[in-house]
Amino acid sequence: MSENQIHHHEQHLEQHHHAHMHPNAKAVSNRLARAIGHLESVKKMVDTGRDCSEVLIQLAAVRSAINNAGKVILMDHITHCIVEAVEEGDQKVVDELREAVKQFVK
Repeated sequence: MSENQIHHHEQHLEQHHHAHMHPNAKAVSNRLARAIGHLESVKKMVDTGRDCSEVLIQLAAVRSAINNAGKVILMDHITHCIVEAVEEGDQKVVDELREAVKQFVK
């Protein structure tokens, strides 16, 4: 790699491995805050001896909320980071996404 290519690659890595905001970051943060509040209320249900079926239904709702937040992050990542990486020929970012998706869909 030439010195210029190395410099460009380092800039690209900094861009993708440091915190960066996506268009839906605030919406994801809000979704996660709601999921946290919902999970806290489910914990109270358990602590107060609520019906197991009700608890399970509410846990399913929390899990769904978390999964939906993850889907928004995934779509933002594909739309912004992956498109850019493919245009630049950066296979590493695509490989990292593949691994992240494997973990997400477990």
